[in-house]
Amino acid sequence: MPNFVTSRLFWIGALTVIVALVLPTYVSGYVLGLLTVAYYTAVFAMSWDLLFGFAGEVNFGPTFLIGVGAYTAGILDAHFSPGLSIWLCIAAGALAAVVGGVVLALPALRVSGPYFGLTTLVAVLMLQNFIVVAAGLTGGEIGLAVPDVISIDAKTNYWIALGFMLVSGAILFGLSRSAIGLILQASGQDKIQAGALGFNVTKHKLAAFVVSAFFSGLAGALMVFYMGTASVSTFVDVGVGVQII
Repeated sequence: MPNFVTSRLFWIGALTVIVALVLPTYVSGYVLGLLTVAYYTAVFAMSWDLLFGFAGEVNFGPTFLIGVGAYTAGILDAHFSPGLSIWLCIAAGALAAVVGGVVLALPALRVSGPYFGLTTLVAVLMLQNFIVVAAGLTGGEIGLAVPDVISIDAKTNYWIALGFMLVSGAILFGLSRSAIGLILQASGQDKIQAGALGFNVTKHKLAAFVVSAFFSGLAGALMVFYMGTASVSTFVDVGVGVQII
């Protein structure tokens, strides 16, 4: 940690955070809106990187986890509002993403390389088809209108997204530098040798999948209540996954 504090990366990051903190004073609401979406997208990217950058698993379907979290929160708010609070819907979205991540990971982790990637990609296509078929529940291709939003103030939404990104980044960075992160890196480089050293590679990769699913689903749920709508083109489309990657 002392070496990191004195590194150029730390000071570049600190300067970037300072600039982000003072931006609302100088830029327009339009720019704040773009940055708000960018911060949520950054969490999507960091969550995906935990699987690919450290565990070495080629995940072509990051939007499956994002879409499950976003649509769960949006559906609960659209069909059960005002009985449920926004924050309860967001928590349910994150939990649904974790459950979906476990369901996807258990069969997907039995294969590796491009086969793992294809499994995650098929999951995205299945979610897309479900959204279209269950249009009465999900809004279909038109999209799901979410009646509630966290705030209509651009600065408030900006602060929430920035704070969420910084906290998520700190947690994921700490995890990547922990013993779990080192085991993930070892298994990503050579899972046979990592297993021979006594590490449970499958268990650690499953844990990485769960953590990635949690942050992806939570970010997706928060973004739904920022945008006020959930649609395939925004959260689930393969093109969105390509942008994240």
